[in-house]
Order: sequence, then C-alpha cells, then structure tokens
Amino acid sequence: MAPSSTPATAEELRAAILEQYESLSKRLKQIARYVLDEPSAVALETVAVLADRTGVQPSAIVRFAKHFGFDGASQMQRLFVDGLLGSAPQGYGERVREFTQAVDSKAVGDPGQVLAEFVEGNVLALENLGKIVGRDELARAVKLITQADTVYVAGFRRSFPVAAYLAYSLHQADKKTVFIDSVGGMALQQVHSIGPRDLLVAVSYHPYAEETVHLVDVAVAQGCKVLSISDSLVSPVSKPATQVLQVREAEIRKFRSLSASMCLAQALVISYAFAATGGGKPAKPAKPGKAPATRRTKK
Repeated sequence: MAPSSTPATAEELRAAILEQYESLSKRLKQIARYVLDEPSAVALETVAVLADRTGVQPSAIVRFAKHFGFDGASQMQRLFVDGLLGSAPQGYGERVREFTQAVDSKAVGDPGQVLAEFVEGNVLALENLGKIVGRDELARAVKLITQADTVYVAGFRRSFPVAAYLAYSLHQADKKTVFIDSVGGMALQQVHSIGPRDLLVAVSYHPYAEETVHLVDVAVAQGCKVLSISDSLVSPVSKPATQVLQVREAEIRKFRSLSASMCLAQALVISYAFAATGGGKPAKPAKPGKAPATRRTKK
C-alpha cells in the first residue's frame, strides 16, 4: 500500500521504507535494501545502473518510486541529490566496487601485497563506519547498555569474535553480562530468565545465523530491549530491534573482515565505561582473568 503522502526528504523516505519493508514484494525489497545502503549511488546512477546493481528490471525501479508516491524514479532520486550528495560525493559502495575490481584483477603476490590489500579495504570500511553511525545513534546504544540490569550478548559463526569481545569487555567494565555461547546447543536455556529490564546485544551479518534470529524473537517476546549490530537496517535481527548500529565490513578476495565491527564494539564499551561514572574515569575493571558469566540449566 502506497503512503498517504509523498516523502519530502531522504530521511522521510528512509523511514517509510523501514515501516513498509515487510509488506513489499521480493523485488521491491531488493531495491529497498539498496536504497537504504547506497543513498549516494541512488542519487548519481541511472535507472539502468540501479536496476543492474539490484538485480531487477528498470521498470521495477519506477514501480518502487511510484509505490512511495513519486511520479517516477528521477523525482525519488532528487531527494538524495538534495539531502545527501553534498556530504558524500562518492558512496562507500562505489569505492568498494572500484577497490574490488582493482584487487581481483591482480594475481596474488607476496604476503606484503595481501596485507596492503586488507589494510586498504579495512580503511575504507572504517571511514564508512564513522559516517553511517552517528553520535545520537551511538549515544542511544550506550544508554540502553547503561540502563539494563543485565546485558546478554549473542553472536555466532563469523559474528562470534565480536560478541565474545563485547561480553568480555563489558564484564571488565563491571557491567553484569551474560555471554550466550550456546555450548551444548543451550542458547535458549541461557536466556530463560531474560526480561524487560535486560538488554540483548545481537551481532549478525548476512546470511544471518538462525540462532541469533531466534534469540532476538525470544527476547522481543519477553519484552526485552534489543541492540542489533548488523550489516543492514532491514536484516532479520534489525527489524525487531530497539536500536540498530549498521556496520558494512570490507570484503577482500571474498574474505570478509571484522575490523569495523571490533572498532564499533570498542567505542561502545569505552563510552559505557565513561557514562557509568558520569563522564569521569572509566568504570573500575573486574579482577583480571574473571570471565563473563554464562547461564546453565540445573542438572
């Protein structure tokens, strides 16, 4: 169903997309995700290029624009030209495409070349992190952590190192923390006592671990707030979340990095540590060697 009024700014369009995402068709969802992730490309590229990038026909781009009340695709694109282009002359996606093409065209040389490629790719991802995660978003995330009685942290497969670091560091900052490690397949048992006064921090990236998606659903059903760290605002762990922090990692020679995610995790924990003491010194760390708690069911 089309909106009652046409969005007047890029931010209004973004909000409308997030609100209606689940009701969109499969093709329109593909376009919606690209519009959310690549606003600069939407402003700059032709309809034909946008269609190729999103894997749809050009007519689907026009249909997407009309669904949100625009006369055509060019009217929708003007929102991004007016609102975003000035601060982002070349979007992250376009820079990554150029970098990937340059890297893939080279044969793998010595280890020094590989290191240089990973450094350059991760620098791009870190620069983008500073642009897409705003001060207000980060402040809201820190407030969720500060106000929670207990912070539960979950992340599986590729996300596991980020979740483990968050749980360990929050515990070191003297925050009551439960690391959901799912040892023995007991993830659900580890969150059996989660409640409205707690917070679940869920870390997951495409193709999104089923365990994490399920934990988010359980937490929401229990009235628990959810802070999601993910690569898309419309991922299955983002849509139900109270707050989302979007991270788009570098991918070098088909290997995806975690540098930006670890940087964000560090910023979250250090910000919490200062907030917990009213902006003074960081919170007193726990005793060395003391690991974050995990929940186990009684035998």
